[in-house]
Amino acid sequence: MDHDSRRRQIAQAVFELISEQGMEGATLRDAAARAGVSMGAVQRCFSTKEEMVAFVMDYMNRRITERVQARISGSAEPESAMTMLEETLVGIVPLDEPSLAETKVWLAFTAQAAVNPKLAAVQREHYAGLAELLTLLIRVAQDAGHARPGLDPAQEADSLITFTDGLNVQILVGRHTPESALTTLNRRITALRTN
Repeated sequence: MDHDSRRRQIAQAVFELISEQGMEGATLRDAAARAGVSMGAVQRCFSTKEEMVAFVMDYMNRRITERVQARISGSAEPESAMTMLEETLVGIVPLDEPSLAETKVWLAFTAQAAVNPKLAAVQREHYAGLAELLTLLIRVAQDAGHARPGLDPAQEADSLITFTDGLNVQILVGRHTPESALTTLNRRITALRTN
């Protein structure tokens, strides 16, 4: 098995451990056991737990991106910026088991990032990329006449990120169901549209 494949195999194992047990469940030893590899193999792929966790964050974000792209491709209007915006937002809210696991892992990363400046920097980078994407989609939707012209795209992007993060927490603690969260998210998206 090549180095990249082994890293992805270990990342999947770590992802599963974190989604089931939180960050404390993601020891190098447990990751090796879950991935079916030796401790030496894990250590050759990742020199520190911090490096392993940062790789898992990237791995998870790629999974989410692939799922969102599939949703966009399967939609009625895959070229529409509003479709891309909506599917991106829906794709980061936990509406099924895979996305629920991703949200648990993301929040475990967030808790760790609160006390680890290096992980916080990685997480800020991911948020910055998402904000840039949402800003662009809102701006393109405005240009096409599909989003309200008075919106400030960057402010709306930040607001949407904060909104979806809040929904994610509300789902995890049981205040919202995936269905009620989707209804709430759809209302928020509708408020962006032109009449």
